[in-house]
Amino acid sequence: MIDVVAGLCLVAGSTLALVAGIGLVRFPEVLMRMHAATKPQTLGLLLVLLGLGLRLQSVGVGVTLALVAVFQLLTAPVSAHMVGRAAFRTGFVDRDRLVVDELSPEDD
Repeated sequence: MIDVVAGLCLVAGSTLALVAGIGLVRFPEVLMRMHAATKPQTLGLLLVLLGLGLRLQSVGVGVTLALVAVFQLLTAPVSAHMVGRAAFRTGFVDRDRLVVDELSPEDD
């Protein structure tokens, strides 16, 4: 039973990683690509790590997988934020398509 759950986690995680890769190629704007690179990819990696942990059932491997998961959850939002700010500052973001633009100077 554990092998079936582990296999489902691995398949679901790799499917989400595939969807993230397709989103990186298909989406037209940098903010959309940034979203595709962080959201499904992070969840996909966590599912793959969960599947590996269930399949291998080792304490040492579990600690290593937990560390990988924690570092992924800490670094993905920070890197996405930095990419978004850099794209905004260099003019790669279409400001007309933004609903709220808190970084542009206000005209009084």
